[in-house]
Amino acid sequence: MKTTLTLALGLAMTTAVWAAADPHAGHHADNSPGAAPAAREPVRFPPALKAETLANMRDHLLAIQEITAHLADKQFDAAADVAETRLGISSLQRHGAHEVAKYMPAGMRQNGHAMHQAASRFAVAAQEAGATGDVGPALRALSQMQGSCVACHAGYELK
Repeated sequence: MKTTLTLALGLAMTTAVWAAADPHAGHHADNSPGAAPAAREPVRFPPALKAETLANMRDHLLAIQEITAHLADKQFDAAADVAETRLGISSLQRHGAHEVAKYMPAGMRQNGHAMHQAASRFAVAAQEAGATGDVGPALRALSQMQGSCVACHAGYELK
């Protein structure tokens, strides 16, 4: 019973976090469980920029995998370094964010910026975990970062 309640509360909190990160939350015709997902907004990029952006997103996913492995091995500084250099605010120039942003709708830009900010916050939380031994805040920060990814991918589709 306690496990079921914990899972139910966790699902409710996760749904609330995703809804808060989703600029389209509350604007879909039907957000009830079991409802058909709302259509994602198509976003048109020039072909070369689309390919580059998709490659960047795959690298983001790889970075999250590396971060998770570093956390499991209690390599908090390494997790922080991956987060900041590949996903954080300091990575924006490396990704050519100013060029890509010109083609994004406002909500997509906001989700992307939120993800980069969350990655930088995670980097700080991971370093603090190395000092305190408390990994909880770092895991929460990682979840918030991933919530931005989920919201963006749920709302938009590159064409």
